[in-house]
Amino acid sequence: MNSTGTDMVTATRIMIAIYMAATLIIVIRGAMKTKSMSDYAMGNFTFPPWAVGLSLSAAMTSAATFVINPGFIAYYGLSAVLSFAIVLPVASMVSLVILTYSYRKHGSNVKAQTMAQWMGSRYGSDGYKLFFAFLSMLLVTFIVLICVGLTKVLARSLDIPELTVLTGIVVFIFGYMMFGGANSMVYTNTVQAILMLIVAVILLGSGYEHFSQGVKGFLDKLAAIDPKLVQSTNESSFLFRDYFEIIFTQIIVGIAIVCQPHIITKSMLIKSDSGVKKFLTVAVISQMIFFFVVFTGLYARIMFPDLMFNGKPLSLDSVIPAYVVSEFPVYFGILVVLGLISAGISTIEGLIQSISTTATVDIIEPLFKKYLPEDEKKKSFVLMSLNKAVIAVFGAIAIYLSYEQLLNPKLSVGIFAQNGVYAYFSAAFLPILLGMFFKNVPKIAPIAASVTAVIVHFTMYYGKLAVPYTKATGENPGVAASMAILASMIVGFTVYYFTREKDAE
Repeated sequence: MNSTGTDMVTATRIMIAIYMAATLIIVIRGAMKTKSMSDYAMGNFTFPPWAVGLSLSAAMTSAATFVINPGFIAYYGLSAVLSFAIVLPVASMVSLVILTYSYRKHGSNVKAQTMAQWMGSRYGSDGYKLFFAFLSMLLVTFIVLICVGLTKVLARSLDIPELTVLTGIVVFIFGYMMFGGANSMVYTNTVQAILMLIVAVILLGSGYEHFSQGVKGFLDKLAAIDPKLVQSTNESSFLFRDYFEIIFTQIIVGIAIVCQPHIITKSMLIKSDSGVKKFLTVAVISQMIFFFVVFTGLYARIMFPDLMFNGKPLSLDSVIPAYVVSEFPVYFGILVVLGLISAGISTIEGLIQSISTTATVDIIEPLFKKYLPEDEKKKSFVLMSLNKAVIAVFGAIAIYLSYEQLLNPKLSVGIFAQNGVYAYFSAAFLPILLGMFFKNVPKIAPIAASVTAVIVHFTMYYGKLAVPYTKATGENPGVAASMAILASMIVGFTVYYFTREKDAE
């Protein structure tokens, strides 16, 4: 390793230590105010709307956006940019604005801490609440994606073996999330989001020299590497083969992707309706900037035209870590690394909080109610202790699955994560829609829709079933999810129509 590389490693290690210390200070401050599972899930501070907006955009922007997805752009070019930087973002932001207001209306009335509670309350079914609580465990796949992305970045930046870095990441983040919860998360997310915005500007500006001859000159450089990089579709990928995959699928996924507990429930942290507009404005603007960071993948492809680094092939998940180490001088490099870390940690905090809360209050508490103390104070203490144990278990699972993805990914850990996460929000989308915009919905309709979505998604994906008249197959998790959502809508609305008619007679 040369002296510049040594300087980068040393300086990065120092800054990571400072970053960890600052995070712990914020967490301790929040933990001192966290006395119950309700405090852990929803917080008991009054957060300013702009801070919650930044917290939401930070939570939505994971290592996928800053680290993994730019690798798809480097591999497949403008077809991936159209999909990941334009279609999906626009669809998801429109959906976020529309769904936030309606979700808050019902969520405020029932004091829902989790998505599973919202479902159970809205449709008056403890069984359905339990079903969604177990389905929420699929979001562990997203935690795995983030752990892999963070490991790739830090292992290269710190010059430490991947397994050591992975273990350290999980022990640190899962460890402090046992105590902080929402009270600390909003503030850590806000700091992370500000750092991410700075890094987003740095990354997007890092390839300015490639535009010295205008946009056409930039596209010519890409075309010289591979003509497919400048085409709006790319047949060599199973994600961007035609407009069905790039546009139709991503519109449906983008609309439904908001139906994840660490995203849609964030609006419940706004204590008054008057702050929602400011919350959404900050969230949407910052989120659109974050989404466009994937464009950096094109700069990386120009730097690594043959997708090789130090004589070795670059895996899709390693493209951005290699680009950061190669492109930036030491101190800019450290700042970018901190931004990439923030992108991952901000989302993983929300996922840990959401999944552990769901496992504790929606699975363990109802199933083992008779073993819990009757005294509310003692019961609260036991549940908080159980929540810490749940987080520890998920941490061990995360290490095991993440290491497996580091060793044996299927193209990218992004595919592994999409398969789990997309199955979840495919099952959640229509029930949320029915719950928000329709009255007197028989519970059989959302239940039928959810079960249909799960069955269709996994059948499409593992069966690699083709979609007629397109090149799309279920091997693309987005295609499997979009077909699952369409199937669930057909089944759900059909059941709703007939059961509603029966009730009316």
